[in-house]
Amino acid sequence: MRRMSSAPAPRRAGSETPSPASQGQIPSPDKPSVTLVLPAYNEAERIGPALDELFGYLLKAGSAREGGRSALEMGGVDVLVVDDGSTDSTADIVTSRQEANGGAHARLALLKRPHAGKGAAVRAGMLHAQGDYIIFADADLATPADQLPLLTDALRDHDIALGSRVQPDGTDRRASQPLHRRLLGRVFHALASFWVTGPVPDTQCGFKGFRRSAAHDLFARQQIHSIVFDAEVINLARKRGYSIATVPVQWSDKRGSRMRVRPSLALRVVYDLFRIPLIHRKVRRA
Repeated sequence: MRRMSSAPAPRRAGSETPSPASQGQIPSPDKPSVTLVLPAYNEAERIGPALDELFGYLLKAGSAREGGRSALEMGGVDVLVVDDGSTDSTADIVTSRQEANGGAHARLALLKRPHAGKGAAVRAGMLHAQGDYIIFADADLATPADQLPLLTDALRDHDIALGSRVQPDGTDRRASQPLHRRLLGRVFHALASFWVTGPVPDTQCGFKGFRRSAAHDLFARQQIHSIVFDAEVINLARKRGYSIATVPVQWSDKRGSRMRVRPSLALRVVYDLFRIPLIHRKVRRA
């Protein structure tokens, strides 16, 4: 298992390294630092409310709601939004916030890159991030921010923590999704489990955490940029011998997803799943 070491927070292009928050949640020097990566593409309508919710939670010193955990359980948290070539005002909304401009709670940075898909955006953010623990989440915060300490807790004795919408009693948070999405998800899971990931209950939950050394190792090897990238990273993690924890989390279906199920997408998914074990056949344990 890899030893963790402290590192500076990620830099935003053209800016100084953000200073620690002086109010609200006080970063604890004896707790690992966290970088939260949020990939965003044309999220102008949702990124503002999501960041309001996120920073409201991070700066709250009290106890969390039932089913969640307090932000005080974590070390300092820096947020890195990766703008995947948005054509709307997503980037402007992020850079105009107080947290991105040296304010009292300067914890927000923006990484801009040409549009290449969610997998590419996550990869760029994970390799750029320098927290002891690096977590990526969906920009709409379908998994609430108060679930973050569940992953950081698991990362104390695991290299990787995979958020799962499947609960210990067998119920599935995805029950609120449209029927066609659930059916396609089951087909995908069956294929991925058989060929790529093994018995992981929820490969596609957009809420996963890594120790920094594991994140930089795995995402440097990532080659799939489509929605199948999660399965590729899990496949690589198993080949490299990293310890993996499955963490049941709260989740709600947020409307507004731009993913449309088309024959071309289905073919791309099957093609990418098929080639993952082939392109990484020479990968060995760390």
